Amino acid sequence: MKAFVIRSYGSPDVLEPADVETPVPGDHEVLVRLRATSVQPYDWHHMRGEPRIARLMPGTLGLRRPRMEILGADVAGEVVATGHEVAGFAPGDRVFALVGGGGFGEYVAVPAADLAPMPRTLSFEQAAAVPLAAITALLAVRDDGGVQAGQRVLVNGASGGVGTFAVQLATAMGAEVTGVCSGRNAELVRSIGATAVVDRTTTDVTRSGARFDLVVDVAGGHSAPAFRRVLTHDGMLVVVGGPAGRWLQPAGHAFAAVALNAFVSQRMTMTEVGSSRDRRANLMTLTQYLDDGRVVPVVGRTYPFAELPAALRYQEDGHASGKVVVTF
Repeated sequence: MKAFVIRSYGSPDVLEPADVETPVPGDHEVLVRLRATSVQPYDWHHMRGEPRIARLMPGTLGLRRPRMEILGADVAGEVVATGHEVAGFAPGDRVFALVGGGGFGEYVAVPAADLAPMPRTLSFEQAAAVPLAAITALLAVRDDGGVQAGQRVLVNGASGGVGTFAVQLATAMGAEVTGVCSGRNAELVRSIGATAVVDRTTTDVTRSGARFDLVVDVAGGHSAPAFRRVLTHDGMLVVVGGPAGRWLQPAGHAFAAVALNAFVSQRMTMTEVGSSRDRRANLMTLTQYLDDGRVVPVVGRTYPFAELPAALRYQEDGHASGKVVVTF
């Protein structure tokens, strides 16, 4: 099969097109022929090996070179074959999944426990925009944020991949959402459910005098102490992402918020998708929102598979709205 492989850290130029062995599914796995995937910060953090402090921690980054040969966390495609112990999937089924890696190849073997039927209303391109970004938003809003109907929610970074899902999910759960983004994306954020939009290029939302029950910080740009100014007395800050950096960021941004938690009345936490054990259940929950139209994937740009490095370069520049999808 054809895939983009990575053997050293660096820019998108280190991704090499190659012919590699097609995976053979294990007893509890399903072989999926990809029709679409997406690119996101998860990929370029692994591509560049940054933040470098993460190379010293248990995980998928190697100290000097990548441990993962084929990146890509989002999978949307068709079942080709199933392992001997797999029930409930058959060749030809349209499926999607969040995987640890392998999405930048034509085929990937996925644990059946992580795989879910594709929402009936979505194309492959739309489905590929969902897994990592939407599960992250779901955990941030529902689980870590504990959002309730009638609450006021601020989403910082509302026009990006995770942000567009966070706005829609919080709205669907009955919250009143304010989105923070650049002015050029204000209409997009309003169109997906935000009742108010703050232009980050002209207004410091942390000094706006507004108060929120929940802040979902996807983009960084403000510290946890700054966000305290707009939280209610018992409000919640959930950090999802932060500014990119070579050595410590965005991990330092998230850990600083968690460290502050012990000293303030508000609650400060971070969303960690990697530790989630309910990927299929979360995808099934998201499917309910997607199929009834309460949540719609925002695909900002689409690239063919041969131009995957260009897709990563565009996403890494930080100006993408919605998700950047790659089709096979």
